[in-house]
Amino acid sequence: MIRALFQLLLDYRCLSMTYSLYYAPGAASMAVHWMLIELDIPFEAQLVDIKAGAQHTDGYRRLNPSGRVPTLIVDGVARGESAALLMLLAERHPAAGLAPAPGSADRAEWLELMVYLANTLLPAMRDWFYADVDGDTAGADAVKALARKRIEAAWDKLDRCLADGRHYLVGGSLSTVDFLAVMLMRWSRNMARPATTWPHLSPYINRLRELPSFIELNAREGLTEWVN
Repeated sequence: MIRALFQLLLDYRCLSMTYSLYYAPGAASMAVHWMLIELDIPFEAQLVDIKAGAQHTDGYRRLNPSGRVPTLIVDGVARGESAALLMLLAERHPAAGLAPAPGSADRAEWLELMVYLANTLLPAMRDWFYADVDGDTAGADAVKALARKRIEAAWDKLDRCLADGRHYLVGGSLSTVDFLAVMLMRWSRNMARPATTWPHLSPYINRLRELPSFIELNAREGLTEWVN
């Protein structure tokens, strides 16, 4: 009886949470969009037309002063940063098991990889794609060359993580690390050495692309490349 009541309270808490995601197809919002679909919870999705400059409008800037995606409205408050949003959603929906519980054996590795992806790989990707926009165009080639080295070093690191035969990057189940990592791996698809060319990353990517939530994500965002 007590357990059933507790579950009802949890279900009510989840139902009372409201989310609205501002996203652009294939952009940094993709991991958050994917996680929301995997959680199978109600949310609104608002398309931000980056090509038309919608991220720079006054209305959007009031939500996200950086003019980037994602923005996630959480119970009426605008929040940003992909990695932080993934961790927040995992904390708000612990029953989904998309992050190791505090004190568990896999918690430290999960924290380490989330911070690594956010602090090392995401900025390197930014440098690769926007070197000639964010900085001096005269030095863009050097910035991109360094970014490529950092990106490929990240694939080396993640490939080693998977060398022991695990199916996911942390522990034995899907987590926020996988959402973020696979999104970033997708971004490498047109690079000279995409993530799919690493021996352990390739089957890992194929497995995650088979998930119903990933297939649904691509359908909702209208993406047809980099699918199984």
